Parts: sequence; C-alpha cells; structure tokens
Amino acid sequence: MKVPATRTRVGRYEIGKTLGEGSFAKVKYARNSDTGDSVAIKVLDRDHVLKHKMVEQIKREISTMKLIKHPNVVTIFEVMASKTKIYIVVEFVDGGELFDRIAKNGRLKEDEARRYFQQLINAVDYCHSRGVYHRDLKPENLLLDSYGVLKISDFGLSALSQQVREDGLLHTACGTPNYVAPEVLNNKGYDGASADIWSCGVILFVLLAGYLPFDEVNLLALYKKICKADFSCPSWLSPGAKKLINRILDPNPATRITIPEILEDGWFKKGYKPTCFEQEEDVNVDDVDAVFNNSEVRHFIHLRVSISLI
Repeated sequence: MKVPATRTRVGRYEIGKTLGEGSFAKVKYARNSDTGDSVAIKVLDRDHVLKHKMVEQIKREISTMKLIKHPNVVTIFEVMASKTKIYIVVEFVDGGELFDRIAKNGRLKEDEARRYFQQLINAVDYCHSRGVYHRDLKPENLLLDSYGVLKISDFGLSALSQQVREDGLLHTACGTPNYVAPEVLNNKGYDGASADIWSCGVILFVLLAGYLPFDEVNLLALYKKICKADFSCPSWLSPGAKKLINRILDPNPATRITIPEILEDGWFKKGYKPTCFEQEEDVNVDDVDAVFNNSEVRHFIHLRVSISLI
C-alpha cells in the first residue's frame, strides 16, 4: 500500500516548491488551504536573523510592507513566527522578474518600457508619500504578474522617514552599485526620494537600451562614472526618452528632476493612466515587535495584516 505523501504546512498554508533562495531567506510557493489562493512565503531562520543582527532590518521590511498598499507593490498578508522560523506571507506574483524578461528577450519597445516605467513611478511616488524610501530599486526587484502588471518587491533595504536625521537626510549607504545614486556614494547624506528617482532612471535606461548606463568591473571606476554621470544614450532612443533619462540621471540631486515633474513630462505622459485604488490610512505597525517576542499571545490582528506566533 502506497503511503500518501505528507505536505508541509505552516498555519493555514500548504508549502510547495522553492521559488528563490538568497543568503538569508528562501521564498516558497504556498497555497492557502482555506481559500485555495496562491501565495509566496519568505522563510527566515530565526537564529540566523539574530546572529547577523538583522532584527531591525526585518522589522523595517515588515513595517514598510504594511504601510504600502498599492497595486504596483507586492502585498503582505500575514507574518507568522515559530521558535526557529519567521514566515512572511506575501502576494504570489507569477510572471517572474522584469530582469529575466530583459535578459531573455533584450531591450523593450519604447511603448512597453514606458508602460512599466509609469507603473514604477506611480508606486515609488506612493511609497514616498508614506515616508518610505526603497533604496534598492532594480529590475531584479520588479516582478510582473500574468497580466503584465509591475510589482515592486524586496523592501529589505528600505528606510522610513523616522530614520532621517536632523539635517533632513539619510546617511546609510546601501543599494546595488550599478543603480545607486552618486550622492549615496559620497557619504555626506542624501535625500531618499531623489536617490530612488536616480535608480528609476537607471532602470528606464536598461529597459530601453538592454544594458546598463554605468558598468565597470572595477568598483572605483564604476563609482567615478556614476558620480560624473558618464554615460551616453543609444541612437535608437527617441528624443523624448533621451531628454527624460538625462534629466533623471543628473548627478546633482538639487537639479535632478522630481516625480511631480516626471508626471508632467511629455514622453512619460503618453498613454498614461494614473493608478486608481483605495488608500488605507492609520496603519498600525506597533505589532511588528511580536515576531521577535517569546510571548504566549497567539494572535495580533491589525487591519488586513495579522502577525501570529505558531
């Protein structure tokens, strides 16, 4: 008699295949046994998080995702914790990374690139309005669903407005070298919104060109190019696209184009449809600490996201 295969369960979720794996976490496909809906679960080893002093980073990631409820941002549903694991349950986005799309097919046509860029700017604008700065925007962190809707993911390096110092600037250098703004590299403090806009400009360049505007094997040489904005647009870009990219990849954050100005740009506005959604107010993030407490309390429910200890 064949013994039926046992399925791993976490709370109400049946765990399936591994979707991705990084240095600190695995992302698993899972199915909500109550609703049948597909989700993705980020699984972190609790001891690993404590050992590498990642508690604040994980708390910030969870808090950030709770604050951001936008159609172009991956939705967080639930956070669970056991004695050994932390499980972050998020929306399952089935179309893969935008990076893979470019790596497989090369550069995008201008209309398609513009459509993704419009969605990216919509989401980033909303994040900034909630006091959230992503700080690691790149095609690998942009997912696509089966309808071609772009979703920003991975807020592990994000900053909240509370982290801004008295000078009004952020001071932690982070991000992926090819996409990081010049002012982040000079260690004198930077505006999180302006730095995110620079990264969006690099993404737009990659979508339209199929390669990076700044790319050197030697990091010092790469940083020099970034700080001088030493790049040139390929000949096949339209004048409007070139003009916008040049205004975004301005090495001086004081004169760099802002999101309100991007929204008024002629190239950007072509076929533009602002994202319509129901905004949530007064999101409570006080319960995030519960993930790291050995409390006997079983459930913490605030708005649409619950944090439970299992």
